[in-house]
Amino acid sequence: MPVTKSAQKQVRVTERKRLRNKSIRSQCKTNITKAERLIFSGEFESAQKAVLVAISSLDKAAEKGVIHPNNATRRKSRLMKKLNEAQALSSAE
Repeated sequence: MPVTKSAQKQVRVTERKRLRNKSIRSQCKTNITKAERLIFSGEFESAQKAVLVAISSLDKAAEKGVIHPNNATRRKSRLMKKLNEAQALSSAE
């Protein structure tokens, strides 16, 4: 338990930030999962839109400091790589 008044306030502030960050992080994960599901199902029109939404949410999370910018960039790169490979496979067939 925090003893000083400033430590008690810091606990309250940290809890507020944790709850805000949790919802943003969860939304990012949800958007990425939706995009991957559409990519693997072969619906490339809607998958491209979902990927754009996921990338946007990752950028916003990185901008707000919820996740590290390199983490956001890595996730965006992996998502685009999956989309491009799936599209290349479908066009080759």
